[in-house]
Amino acid sequence: MQAWPERTVITTEWLREKGVSRQLADSYKKSGWLESFGMGAYKRPHERITWAGAVYALQELGGYSIHVGGKSALELIGLAHFIRLGKNEKILLWKKPSEKLPRWFSKRKWDSEVIIRSANLFSNENKLTKMEIDGVKLNMSSPEQAILEYLYDLPKREGWDEANYLMEGLMTLRPNVVQMLLEGCNSIKVKRLFLYLAEKHDHNWLKRLDVSDIDLGKGKRQIIKGGRLDKKYQITVSDVRGED
Repeated sequence: MQAWPERTVITTEWLREKGVSRQLADSYKKSGWLESFGMGAYKRPHERITWAGAVYALQELGGYSIHVGGKSALELIGLAHFIRLGKNEKILLWKKPSEKLPRWFSKRKWDSEVIIRSANLFSNENKLTKMEIDGVKLNMSSPEQAILEYLYDLPKREGWDEANYLMEGLMTLRPNVVQMLLEGCNSIKVKRLFLYLAEKHDHNWLKRLDVSDIDLGKGKRQIIKGGRLDKKYQITVSDVRGED
């Protein structure tokens, strides 16, 4: 019990590793030490579990790749000042498509709108950071990874103007991390769009990238329907601020 962080979920698998059988867990539940939180999961009596406490269990107890990513990571890190997470905020979580989340998480209605992205965007390791949310430390995309995840959702789920504003503010990205992520990124669209926007805002870290090691594919890619074709990156784009 002392090893169990407050306001988080524990699972029958974790209890089993600690020497607590399902039968003993049922006994603890009858005694009022545990409360059921869905099939295979428990919480402390009278504790309120937020999405963060549940994601902590998935990460630390279940070993899932799930992490806070995309726009949510940029906002929580403080790099999307014009986006505000209010009472009805949307929380974007990224995971590998091969992972099936337990029903106690996926079927529960959380206070915030939790959106799951399942995609193999990178063939190499994720670049994550840790941040405390609701009293627990969670894995979250680094700024370099978060902007690439954001661009993955453009234009179907995210907007061009917002992407432009976000990229304008990313003046301190680490070029070595950007290089690694771009080399391992599986989306031609994301890589071309990222480089296009970075070049438009003339970020200093862009000059330290070796674009020759980044596979940008061949042929044209339509990103903005009816947009103009950028000849260098062969993508259809909307005009960004500062352009004629």
